[in-house]
Amino acid sequence: MAGEAMSQYDPMNAAYGEVFAQYAELAAFLWEQRRIAVKRPDYVREDIANLESRLALQLDGLMTSIDAGWSACEAGLDIGEAGEVFAAACAALRSREMPRIQRAVEAGLVNPLATPGLVSALGWLPAEVVDPWIERFLAGKDMRHKYLGVAACSVRRQDPGDMLTAILQRPDCLQHEELHARALRLIGELRRQDLMAAVVTAENAQSQCVKFWGLWAAIMLGNKRAVENLKAFVFKPGPYQVRAIELAFRVLPVEYARGWISEMASDQALARSVVVATGVLGDPHAVNWLIGKMAEPALARVAGEAFSLITGADLKRLQATQPTPEGWQDGPNDDPADDVVTLDEDEYLPWPDKLKVAALWQRHGQNFMVGQRYFMGRPVSAENLKDGLMNGHQHQRHAAALELALLGEQSRFANTRARVSL
Repeated sequence: MAGEAMSQYDPMNAAYGEVFAQYAELAAFLWEQRRIAVKRPDYVREDIANLESRLALQLDGLMTSIDAGWSACEAGLDIGEAGEVFAAACAALRSREMPRIQRAVEAGLVNPLATPGLVSALGWLPAEVVDPWIERFLAGKDMRHKYLGVAACSVRRQDPGDMLTAILQRPDCLQHEELHARALRLIGELRRQDLMAAVVTAENAQSQCVKFWGLWAAIMLGNKRAVENLKAFVFKPGPYQVRAIELAFRVLPVEYARGWISEMASDQALARSVVVATGVLGDPHAVNWLIGKMAEPALARVAGEAFSLITGADLKRLQATQPTPEGWQDGPNDDPADDVVTLDEDEYLPWPDKLKVAALWQRHGQNFMVGQRYFMGRPVSAENLKDGLMNGHQHQRHAAALELALLGEQSRFANTRARVSL
């Protein structure tokens, strides 16, 4: 028996198997790196593109032998992580083999933590590969498949046309909270004015998830009066607070927004949110206050980012940073709603040197007009925002895309986390 087993052993197949296993492992690892990178405040488009080139090489390696590549990816599905699902879904969809596609899709849907990898694969691959599947998902009876189709359209900023309308007219779809919420989000991203009635209805939903995305979509469609109903989400820590702040303080009149910020400042639990809101508002009136917050280690880095968002100052380039304060230890981000848990949400932000930043503001502050909103050192304008969208760091690019959509300068809200095209 031992001799028979030895005679069946093929060292070439074993060696090739290891190569394809490495392709699959690296693809999953690099996807996870990219997942973090698109949210990093120190990354620009070129950084993302370089990472994507490395990822594409691993995915192409998997396709040099479709069967061996799929076997390596399928083995990785047992891990149950989003990166492994991404690699498997890419390999399966490119193979065009139905059983493999079904296996990858089910692996991505059965575990909510792995679903982002499946959605990402549908955003990564070219239209000729995924469009037939997106249409099939949208037309399917399984609510999970419909959600997947809507989410794929969301990351691709692709309009499903009447299929989206039909979903919002079906009671069974509206009862599926995740599907309903993602459909509302897509309305706002695509700025589908024809679906305003569905948005208005959702604003009064019992589900907080549906209600938030209904309000978000309403504002994206131009109904700025809905911002008042967004206040509860701005003031309540939770999965919607950051998005609510990002939107509300770009829509509120400056004087009115200052009132909200003052009200938030009375609650110590909202200290960080106040700093974030100040940067979003872009009001130079608050810059001296932000500089003061740079003396508080817990708020220093996010205050520095808010200062840069308003003034356009690159603190690293201007040598206005300092080493990590002695004794400071980053803590984990334990938000269960955040799909990327890093050691600290300010981990990639520089530590500002308060005195040097104050000196910068002393020299240049007179160039800013109180009451005027600023983005990256210039008054908010389409030209300035388009430059930020192309050349800014990832946080700045996201802010610019949202501002442009609210100004009506884009037919759709640009996805700054989509695959980069240089």
